[in-house]
Amino acid sequence: MRKYDRFAAGLFCLCFLFGGCGQGTVPDGGRTYIYYVNAEGTGLVPETYELPDGSTDSQIDAMIKEFGKTPDSIDYKSAWPEYIKVNDWRLEDSDLEIDFADTYFRMDKTEEVLFRAATVHTLEQLGGVDYIRFTVGGRALRDSEGKEEGYMNHDSFVENTGSTLHSYQEGTLHLFFANKSGDKLAEEEVSVRYNSNISVEKRIVEQLIKGPSMEGTYPTLPPETKILGVSVREGICYVNFDEGFLNMDYKISPEVRIYSVVNSIVEGGEMGQVQILINGKTDAVYQDNITLEKPFSRNLELVEEKEKD
Repeated sequence: MRKYDRFAAGLFCLCFLFGGCGQGTVPDGGRTYIYYVNAEGTGLVPETYELPDGSTDSQIDAMIKEFGKTPDSIDYKSAWPEYIKVNDWRLEDSDLEIDFADTYFRMDKTEEVLFRAATVHTLEQLGGVDYIRFTVGGRALRDSEGKEEGYMNHDSFVENTGSTLHSYQEGTLHLFFANKSGDKLAEEEVSVRYNSNISVEKRIVEQLIKGPSMEGTYPTLPPETKILGVSVREGICYVNFDEGFLNMDYKISPEVRIYSVVNSIVEGGEMGQVQILINGKTDAVYQDNITLEKPFSRNLELVEEKEKD
């Protein structure tokens, strides 16, 4: 008789994995979900999925194929990195075993737990699938202590009170605000302490909205601006604001306002371009002067030279 494992999933708990989504793992009203990773890479987001008709085998194939697609939304991303490959899978007596290529081990701990949770919560919705087991290159997946992970279902991802989900880190951000005349960018270094579960790009935007602290520099974003989402994909940082971003009373040029965001993110993050959206759309023209249709690259010509001591 086989023993089913009810192990705790590393650093994560259900309230963390599904924070803010308001959905459970069991399909609601007959709906089926694909589970994605949120923009911050800290939890899962369920999105409805139209499950094709057919056998359980064909539905497993369809879901695995769906995992590898890049979602249209900028607010979440696939839980499956592009390098993840499935060697084979087999379903026997409601137990699904998936064998992955060795590239599985390229994932870091956070990425791997989210990957596992998203896969299990998605595939266990299928009729005829009760438990899921991972192997890599034909060998059982093991945890950091060498114990076999075994068969998983949604109960496998339980609260771990010893987790360090809300760890903090410190850093220095190079932010660009407006100079006194509003026609150039003035650089300001800011030391911050922030939750490590929040991306540095989002922290940069939050700090820009908070405004400068250095004398002689001025805000570039309205304080009432709301951040609807910050995500990164293929070298581009997508920043989604509400319409409050469009309201600004200060006498600052539109270019300075736009490149305050762009230069700050490119300087402090790892993305080379920034796409600004308003309520999820890029069809706005900022201040009747700058189209937001395409991503922006850094503009150093707008940066005011620092005075020499």
